[in-house]
Amino acid sequence: MLLIPLWDVDLDKAYELQRSFPPEENGFVNAAYGMTREEFAQYVEMQKGYSQGRGLPEGYVPCTVYVLVDDQNNYVGLFSLRHCLNDALRQGAGHIGYGIRSEYRGRGYASAGLRLLLREAWKIVPEEEIYLSVHKDNPASLQVQKNNGATIHHEDAQQYYTRIRR
Repeated sequence: MLLIPLWDVDLDKAYELQRSFPPEENGFVNAAYGMTREEFAQYVEMQKGYSQGRGLPEGYVPCTVYVLVDDQNNYVGLFSLRHCLNDALRQGAGHIGYGIRSEYRGRGYASAGLRLLLREAWKIVPEEEIYLSVHKDNPASLQVQKNNGATIHHEDAQQYYTRIRR
């Protein structure tokens, strides 16, 4: 299993993966929802720039989007790593977001992908903890985070906010 930066994967397969997600599901926001293939190609280039800190909109931080590819070269999920936190991210989404294509859920892909992403995160993230969040109505995702060493730091009515220490 591999995590590959979005701009280094097969664009057509990545487009189909992106199209498999609704606009928002359990906190995973599909920023490319509804895009044409051409718009998606531009989105990928924009994401590459964001990863390098170029062209960031106000309030954004550098972020790398990865595709999780299984051993049969299937594109099974998307993972986002925000390289640092601002106040909004510190109080909300945190460093990492992820989504697994529906037909691959429940097979350990999210846990494996998060484990791979944490290896990258510790090379980039300056904080001593990785911040994540999860909707309370998504116990499977909470378990994915716990499988990777997360503990619940605090909660509100809708979400748990977890931390993974170095």
